[in-house]
Amino acid sequence: MSIPESHQSVTERASKAPAQRGRVLFATVAAQSIEYYDFLIYGTAASLVLNDLFFPSGNSLLSTLATFATFAVGFAGRPIGAAIFGHFGDKLGRKPALLAAMVLMAVSSTLIGLLPTYGAIGVAAPVLLVILRIAQGISVGGHFGGATLLALESAPPNRRGLFGALPQLGVVVGMVAGTLVFLLVSNMTTGSQFAAWGWRVPFLLSVLMFPLAYFVHRHVEDTPEFRDADRRSADKQRSAPGSSVLQVLRRPRQILLVACVFLPAGINFYVIVTGVLHHATHDLEISQNAMLAALMLSMLAFAVGTVGFAWLSDIIGRRKVYAAGAAFAGVWAFLLFPLVETRSFLLIVVAASIGQLGVGAMFGPGTALFAEAFPPKIRFAGSSIGNQLANIVGAGLAPFVMVGLLAATHTSVSVSAYMAAASVVSLIALAAVKIPKDDIDEPVTSG
Repeated sequence: MSIPESHQSVTERASKAPAQRGRVLFATVAAQSIEYYDFLIYGTAASLVLNDLFFPSGNSLLSTLATFATFAVGFAGRPIGAAIFGHFGDKLGRKPALLAAMVLMAVSSTLIGLLPTYGAIGVAAPVLLVILRIAQGISVGGHFGGATLLALESAPPNRRGLFGALPQLGVVVGMVAGTLVFLLVSNMTTGSQFAAWGWRVPFLLSVLMFPLAYFVHRHVEDTPEFRDADRRSADKQRSAPGSSVLQVLRRPRQILLVACVFLPAGINFYVIVTGVLHHATHDLEISQNAMLAALMLSMLAFAVGTVGFAWLSDIIGRRKVYAAGAAFAGVWAFLLFPLVETRSFLLIVVAASIGQLGVGAMFGPGTALFAEAFPPKIRFAGSSIGNQLANIVGAGLAPFVMVGLLAATHTSVSVSAYMAAASVVSLIALAAVKIPKDDIDEPVTSG
């Protein structure tokens, strides 16, 4: 007796699932690693050298603010990427959207490494830098949805939180790799050599994204959840009614709530890895290498927190874990700077590490929480746009706001209050977020 084709399809897919999940996790973690390596090395370069090379003004504060403004510009490009790639990711699949985002990041980051400075081409240098930074932001805006949804939608039902969080380890790997590269280049060059060409090396290594993109193209399939939703739509002889981006924008309340929920995760992360780096090296005169090493060690705590709390969210629920992380981050903000300002390397490591543990408690369950806030047919656009709006208002402006607050108040307490306020907003929004039931999908719960 012949087995029905549909049954054969399900059986074959089930037998291939473990191997495919392994390839998906490898590809998404590696892709996120290189993606965030590319995006985050700009923050390190901005803290150390870009202000003098691209924004010389004779006023160190103005140069620093201009440099961090271009750091924020990268985040402004992220909602654009979320909208562009969100449309195609919901229409054509998670995989093609991810591939396009990977190629865009590789090209834009490599070109930053080749860019002439202000001294060579004048005002065209910062203009081109801003354009390439926007391109980086557009890439990350699409990459987040592609990588995280590939992993989450390929997961077993009781492991969605964990699978969705694992690609976020790419943030850790990217941060550590970028810091190591800067440390190596800094130690192998003189100050003048680093300013002349050494800072370019980390950007030029972005070409490693191209062979990884080829691996994803050849060996990774799109998610079962996307294919099933697409097939059910075809069986009902209806395609998705218009752009998923337009459908998402008809739910402004849900988008704004998701953005508010994510605020403290991005703000705390970038205050620690970028703002504290600048404050410590410029205002506290702590050595550059010591701070880079301390921040690199703190990323281990972020990794442990992200994976551990994501696993916990699969057991007790996303909201409970995320709420605890947001509350803790708001409290720890008032201990972070006093510990850094002791200038003790050990206490700086403790301050940054515990702070990043709190961030991990938000990043870990956050990916699944945001994805579950939208049905599959608009999930790429919805989760990406909400996440990236938070990154504009929160993460992207965090170093800029921090420098401005320190200059205006001359005390780090103002920065701590800013971080704590973000946690309060997040907790209010978290209580209001609802997990919808799609008309063709089973409901999912987030605790």
